[in-house]
Amino acid sequence: MIISIVGPTGVGKSKLAIEVALKVHGEIVNCDAFQIYKYLDIGTAKPSKEERELVPHHLFDYVEPDYPFSVYDYQVTLRNKIKELEEKNVPIILVGGTGLYLKASLYDFSLSKEEEKIDMSKYLQMDNQTLHQELEKLDYEESLKIHQNNRKRVLRAIEICLSQGKKKSDIIMSQEHKLLYDVTFVGLTKPRDELYDLINKRVDLMFEQGLYLEVETLMKKYDHSLRSFQAIGYKEIIQGIENHQSIEEIKELIKKNSRRYAKRQYTYFNHQLDVNWFMDKDEALEFILSKLGG
Repeated sequence: MIISIVGPTGVGKSKLAIEVALKVHGEIVNCDAFQIYKYLDIGTAKPSKEERELVPHHLFDYVEPDYPFSVYDYQVTLRNKIKELEEKNVPIILVGGTGLYLKASLYDFSLSKEEEKIDMSKYLQMDNQTLHQELEKLDYEESLKIHQNNRKRVLRAIEICLSQGKKKSDIIMSQEHKLLYDVTFVGLTKPRDELYDLINKRVDLMFEQGLYLEVETLMKKYDHSLRSFQAIGYKEIIQGIENHQSIEEIKELIKKNSRRYAKRQYTYFNHQLDVNWFMDKDEALEFILSKLGG
């Protein structure tokens, strides 16, 4: 069986995963889109070196920051890792808050590697109405689902059509949304006020631990527009430095964006995954151990 520990940012998923792994001699696999990158340590709240020495951890510090690691890459990598660990017959504990990575990898999602980067320049210059009309021509069914002002989703749907030679709506219709593995989803949660307070305090702690310096160091080595630098904490500091904002202004923006992200995570998990939610970490641990027969 696979245990997948999910929940919003800052709720204590990593600590629960380590407790489970220690009790059942399991191994932990990362499911966070940005903990996959090397050197993005403080801002992604990556498990410490000491924590990772307690039990085996996989897919942390897996690629360089300038590698454009995609959902497709994660799907292939995680499925291979699951096969490897199943052959070792060890309990697998997935942990992380990137719901799309989980959904794409654990369910019957058929993704394809984009062979070449599509030139989207002409679409980027279109206004929202014209852009949406282009999507109607390429994929009418998908255009009905996306409001013309949701520019990011419209562009993505067009890019899928052009890069894969298939309509996004056809790709979705071909999938039954069936789990490919024996997975139990366990979610940690907190009352909203308590969660937001935890997030705010965690951002303060990250700055005390040297997040600002971590980002400055990375900016000297890598292009600022990399996908890896879209992680919350990194993009705000990069933009803040470029726009000459104060550290307090940057910090408050990170807190606001982290709270918004936590809200989006709840929405995704509740609509896309069959999650068993727990307010109490010990109750979640007891439930997981019962599932694993421990």
